[in-house]
Amino acid sequence: MKKVVMIIAKEKFRDEEYFHPRDVFLKAKIDVVTASSSGGTANGAMGGTANIDITIDDIDIIDYDAVVFIGGKGSAEYFEDKKAHQIAQEAVKHNKILAAICSSSLTLAIAGVLKSKNATVFQGDADEFKKHGVIYTGKDVEVDGKIVTASGPHAAKRFGEKILELLAQEK
Repeated sequence: MKKVVMIIAKEKFRDEEYFHPRDVFLKAKIDVVTASSSGGTANGAMGGTANIDITIDDIDIIDYDAVVFIGGKGSAEYFEDKKAHQIAQEAVKHNKILAAICSSSLTLAIAGVLKSKNATVFQGDADEFKKHGVIYTGKDVEVDGKIVTASGPHAAKRFGEKILELLAQEK
C-alpha cells in the first residue's frame, strides 16, 4: 500500500488544501498520515479540524511514497523551519514525490529544492518565490519531475489527482 504524509500547520491550515487531496488519496486506498509541529488537533482557517498522527520531528522519509505540504496562513510556521527543509531535501534525495500547495510552496523554495524548477505558488508569493531561483509558471498545478506544486484552494482537488497519478507510476 502506498503511504503519504501530509504536513499541516497546527493553526490556520487551509481546509480545502488538506481535505480535498486527502479525500483523493483515501478513495484510492492510499495510507494517509497527518503531521504537524506538535500533536493533538490542528485547526483549519475555515473551521475544520484534523487529528495529528505524528509530529514533523518523527517523519522518516523512507516510510513514505510522497510528502505533501499544505498551505494556508499557518504554513508560514515552516518557511524557516530547519526540520521542514530537511524533510523536503530528503524527499528529493530519496526520489520521493514532493508536493506543496499555495503558500506552503515557499517552504520548498526556501529549502532550495525548487531552484531552477518549474513551480507555482499563491500569486501573492510569486516575487518571493523568484528570489529563490524558482521558475514561476503561474499555473494552477505544476509538475516538474516528482515535484508537484499548486497555486491555491481552487486547485486542491487537481493537486491531489496529480500526486495520485505520480503515485500510480511508482513500482
